[in-house]
Amino acid sequence: MTHNMDEGYSHMHLKILLPFKIYAEIKDVRSLVVETTDGQYGYLPHRLDCVAIVVPGILFYKSDSQGSVYLATDEGVLRKTGKNVYLSVRDVIGGVELGELYKKIESEFLTLDEQEKEYKRTIALLESNFIKKYAESTIKE
Repeated sequence: MTHNMDEGYSHMHLKILLPFKIYAEIKDVRSLVVETTDGQYGYLPHRLDCVAIVVPGILFYKSDSQGSVYLATDEGVLRKTGKNVYLSVRDVIGGVELGELYKKIESEFLTLDEQEKEYKRTIALLESNFIKKYAESTIKE
């Protein structure tokens, strides 16, 4: 008697969401691995429901229709509910070789984070100076 390892094996339905559109919807995902704040985590169809914070890194999934797929993802949130997996991220890059994906993460996602931090520091400084000058002008009156 032969035993089929895939017997009873189900699939996950992965939906990758960007801020203003659906990037991809894959209905036959067997497994996926994503970078989180606690390291890399793998997900299988029978894993318990969960939520994870995703950091810039490589998303890997294996599906029957596409085989092994690698995508560079920016920060976001992953939610697994039953067989449905929703990955909401700021940006995704696909269609390039794995080595190039690491370079894209460094040049686009991690650099953007530094630019955002500098932007926030600048805005905080401007607000602080504005409040200081406003307070000085109201005291003189």
